Amino acid sequence: MGCDGGTIPKRHELVKGPKKVEKVDKNAELAAKWKYCALSQEKLKRPIVACELGRVYNKDAIIEYLLDKSAERPNSEVVAHIRSIKDVKELNLTDNPAWEGERHNIKGDCYEDMHCAMFICPVVGLEMNGKHKFLYLQTCGCVFSERALREVKTEICHKCGDPFQEDNLVMLNGSKDEVEKLQKAMEERRLKAKTAKKSKKSKDTKVSKSLDSTVMHLLVQSLKLCSSFSHSAPGPSTSGECSKMLKAPDMKDKSETYKSLFTSHSSAKRTKDQISNWVTHTPYHF
Repeated sequence: MGCDGGTIPKRHELVKGPKKVEKVDKNAELAAKWKYCALSQEKLKRPIVACELGRVYNKDAIIEYLLDKSAERPNSEVVAHIRSIKDVKELNLTDNPAWEGERHNIKGDCYEDMHCAMFICPVVGLEMNGKHKFLYLQTCGCVFSERALREVKTEICHKCGDPFQEDNLVMLNGSKDEVEKLQKAMEERRLKAKTAKKSKKSKDTKVSKSLDSTVMHLLVQSLKLCSSFSHSAPGPSTSGECSKMLKAPDMKDKSETYKSLFTSHSSAKRTKDQISNWVTHTPYHF
């Protein structure tokens, strides 16, 4: 079948070779990571947050996800590790003065540089467009380029001055290996916090039990003391004193104590001896 009318087919039309791997445009991939929310796929707008794995989101999208996790979303797997709003940190970003925004090219008749980023590094001025590595601090949320932290080594934030450690640095939109490393650190950190919480709870339980045992011991001692008094000198007066020792405080005493807090109570009123005899007289004649 085919090849009628004197047509001469070529080799690539008859022999099917392996399919070519489709290459993703690198610029489009970078724009998707650094200009769009990883959850809602909408353009990033303040307030912007980042998770412990370095992914960037719009804060509104994270709040909507936490309020209704059952709703169907195309990228719900990227936020499966986010349990509450405490698992994300709001980023303290530095605006890029060269970025004029979307209003500059409303008509579409102006040149728009796709590599121009909304934010820059406050130390060296590198644009946050994916060509350079950026990190953020989990303590304060400030964002810097890796070059700035490498060239200016310090343990104090360059922007706000808060102290930080190397463990507080999180790579933004890192590679696959970097994300796996961050995920391992996140799991270890959460396990450590869970263990500390359990140990604190068990410690509080032990303290409460020891207090209960102490109270019971004192109660038993008081009962023994009363019984010894009753055996040594039986009589209505001794038993009455023991009952008074073990009797709970009367509600009348409590009410009197409460009333004494106010100036209208009898204990707050002054006696005649305490009242002064000074009389002020203002004459209306000179």
